[in-house]
Amino acid sequence: MLVREDPEPGDLGGEALGGFGRVFVPGADEHGEPCAAAADRLPVDVDGRPRDPLDDGAHRPILYARRVGVVELRDRDEIAAFLRRRPHVHAYALGDLDDFFWPHTRWLGWQGDGVLEQVALLYDEPDPPVLLALAEEPEEAMSELLLAATDRLPRTVYAHVSPSLLGPIARAFAPATDPALHCKLGLSRPEALEAHETDDVEPLVPADLAEVERFYESAYPGTWFQARMLETGRYVGIRRDRELVCVAGVHVWSPTWRVAALGNVATLPAARGNGLATAACATLCRILLDDGIETISLNVRADNHAAIRAYEKLGFAHAADYVEVELSSAAAHGSAA
Repeated sequence: MLVREDPEPGDLGGEALGGFGRVFVPGADEHGEPCAAAADRLPVDVDGRPRDPLDDGAHRPILYARRVGVVELRDRDEIAAFLRRRPHVHAYALGDLDDFFWPHTRWLGWQGDGVLEQVALLYDEPDPPVLLALAEEPEEAMSELLLAATDRLPRTVYAHVSPSLLGPIARAFAPATDPALHCKLGLSRPEALEAHETDDVEPLVPADLAEVERFYESAYPGTWFQARMLETGRYVGIRRDRELVCVAGVHVWSPTWRVAALGNVATLPAARGNGLATAACATLCRILLDDGIETISLNVRADNHAAIRAYEKLGFAHAADYVEVELSSAAAHGSAA
């Protein structure tokens, strides 16, 4: 999965508690051992219900649902059902449910009054790890989740967060880089792909790794690319005079969860302006649709207007805004940093 990069082609101009997981309660020990009554500090009846201190046994009080807080999620079907409320917004997280990515993930949820309100994903493969915290309504619940989970997160994360969260979480997470506004786009009109010529686009395979790495050094230095991504078989390229001049790939791809996110799209500077990346992306999207992929998404900088217009011509539409920023939490590790 990618995280640090957006498709910016130059020529595009623990143990389970219920169904959720381990509950992290403020004041729990450092290992996060669950304590069902810790949040309320009330006596508990034999049936497990909190007992009102004024309860005389004859007049039972009315019990109200209480906010539980942070839970750790490990049920993939449950996570997917939540994320599919807005699949184009959560495409990266949905893709990371796949066996290919799952071992690198940790999922935190915010359960308010018995209902799962927010899901945040920590992906540990890159350095720094990536935090995806794209808020659902009510958005303030996501800031509550992040603040409550401060000591459960790495000291530094590269974060994709809803813009509204930066203020509320500032007392615990300080930006280490300038926040950059991005857009999430989702393929909503696949029929638009047919207008783009793709005859000279060819698949790339693991044997092409050395050439692909050299290509990115020239066309997209600093992009987040991992060799194992070629194993997906969902990278394509265009050559001129036997030289690789354009590449389009994926950051996540999962036929199991029927989702993919385009990424690492680039063209050599000398070859830009000829529609090569448009053709490569169109071909790749057709391949993904043939895979049975239902959700195709991508990230792009909000100020890359030419790329956004080109993606719109391919049938993509705006799904959400978010901010990419490196966050540091001194409080999370204190003097141990």
